[in-house]
Amino acid sequence: MHTDTERCVRAVQSKESRFDGVFFTAVRTTRIYCRPSCPAVPPKPENMEFHPSAASCQRAGYRACKRCRPDTSPGSPEWNVRADAVARAVRLIQDGVVDREGVPGLARRLGWSTRQIERQLLAELGAGPLALARAQRAQTARLLIETTPMPFGEIAFAAGFSSIRTFNDTVREVFALTPGELRDRAARRSPAGPAATPGVISLRLPFRTPLEPSNLFGHLAATAVPGVEEWRDGAYRRTLSLPYGHGIVALAPRDGHIACRLSLTDPRDLTHAISRCRRLLDLDADPVAVDERLRSDPLLAPIVDQAPGRRVPGTVDPAEFAVRAVLGQQVSTAAARTHAARLVTAHGVPVDDPEGGLTHLFPGPEALAALDPETLALPRSRRTTLLTLVRALADGSLPLGPADDREEARARLLALPGFGPWTTEIIAMRALGDPDAFLPGDLGVRRAAEGLGLPGTPAALTARAAHWRPWRAYAVQYLWATDDHPINLLPA
Repeated sequence: MHTDTERCVRAVQSKESRFDGVFFTAVRTTRIYCRPSCPAVPPKPENMEFHPSAASCQRAGYRACKRCRPDTSPGSPEWNVRADAVARAVRLIQDGVVDREGVPGLARRLGWSTRQIERQLLAELGAGPLALARAQRAQTARLLIETTPMPFGEIAFAAGFSSIRTFNDTVREVFALTPGELRDRAARRSPAGPAATPGVISLRLPFRTPLEPSNLFGHLAATAVPGVEEWRDGAYRRTLSLPYGHGIVALAPRDGHIACRLSLTDPRDLTHAISRCRRLLDLDADPVAVDERLRSDPLLAPIVDQAPGRRVPGTVDPAEFAVRAVLGQQVSTAAARTHAARLVTAHGVPVDDPEGGLTHLFPGPEALAALDPETLALPRSRRTTLLTLVRALADGSLPLGPADDREEARARLLALPGFGPWTTEIIAMRALGDPDAFLPGDLGVRRAAEGLGLPGTPAALTARAAHWRPWRAYAVQYLWATDDHPINLLPA
């Protein structure tokens, strides 16, 4: 969109928050870049230039606006919709791969050369992988500076900087403030100061409005695996397995943001944890675009208008969700939770949770690949399906990460014993983040469709749903919401 100057100018002049994170406005006279909804008086159109990313603005010599804090904008929804190699590269960078493995590691995961990656990202985002990772490190550093009492030396390395000098130089260049000045400004805004609990970080996760929390948090709470997830004091809480350690997160819906409280054993996992939480809650979606498309179907319009802004619940770990999808085949939600809880108790890693009742990390594929099938209280065919799945996940023959091709993953899932269209599509929807995944054979979808006057057979419903693309996964959420199942109800 950043190449459509006229449309961008209109968005800036009307302060449309919908486009925050989609493009950035750089002001030539002040050398400052802003989000489109910046509350400051809009600059003259001839003084504006538009960039596709914060990293592109920084690369061009602009610093972040201190009023609208554009570096904290929601992520562009483009990278959720698109499934090409550039989108997969962006999702990996957001996941912290460049910080952990460098550009060669990013190239290896994508099957590209480093030169290809640099050229493609520069063409589309105005910045290469190192610049994009640097912008993300700067934002991570800002969060740690403003929300924790950690010494700056520790923050520098936790945020991924190679030296304290690089950390200091980057913060000054990007924010036009020293780390100390950033912390002082945060203390003035919040006199209570940063959190005093070691290892605990409190922050706000932004999103584009509207956001309907009922099905989002209702789904997570209703399907929560005991010991790994819980609903407590108005927040969804769960354990996280992270690259450098583990963590516990509490997520609660608030007016205009999601309150996020992270307890990490290693602060280097902050970027990765935030990325997982955003994917879990689908916070980078563009609900206006989604609802406009679905509302154009007159039979869907009433349920869209009733509660606009529904999101697709995701997952913090695609492998975990794939296992849980198999455990949930042809059984009730309660039975699926029971099966998962038994695996967690037997094979999960114990953790301490002083603030709640969480006890374990969900076991990874490596731990489950060696389990004795006779210990599983499942039909024999389901045992075979589960063991085949976890072994494929453990040996890498079934990759389900943010950089993996969605159609290839579908094909590999369908080739496994016991995997049909429903299981494959629910994994594509929630683990792979495909916004167009569709479940025409799901009983709840078919019942809702018939109640609304939509076709009842899978083939006819699929044909009708062609008009809903590329947002059919969101249509599923609206159809499910016509039922009074607990997944649609925000817990008390």
